Amino acid sequence: MIGNDIVDLDLAKVQSNWRRKGYLDKIFCPSEQTLIATANCADEMVWLLWSMKEAAYKIHNRKTGIRNFAPASLACKLTSTHAEVNGSVTVDGQVYFTKTSVLPNYVHTIAAPVCDQLSKISIAIYSQPHHPADYKSMAPGCVSHHGRYLALVY
Repeated sequence: MIGNDIVDLDLAKVQSNWRRKGYLDKIFCPSEQTLIATANCADEMVWLLWSMKEAAYKIHNRKTGIRNFAPASLACKLTSTHAEVNGSVTVDGQVYFTKTSVLPNYVHTIAAPVCDQLSKISIAIYSQPHHPADYKSMAPGCVSHHGRYLALVY
């Protein structure tokens, strides 16, 4: 099982006011809020952590059948912050491993229950107007879309 999430950074800027009072408390635990407060680019860190949570949740939801997205209960940990950001997300005691790419226009995260799986995941990212109309027939393992972007993983 694999998961993925993509965030269109331009759309996120206009759709979300994550700086409003109480917003971070609803979504991020204290250690994640520290990462955001000390980041060179707080906006990128917010969406990086958010996409990690979303990608892990997609696996956890399919695995358990439980539909309860409570982002503050998903704990992110960053293990490497080079060109790609490696990390993990813990949900109800289950650890999911993540790899995130932060580009100028979007943040994309893939997730897997086994770290070695990450290197085997194939990724296809499409920008409007180039989304394949029949992407479901391409049998992706997980689909994510936000704003101009569609991300398929296999």
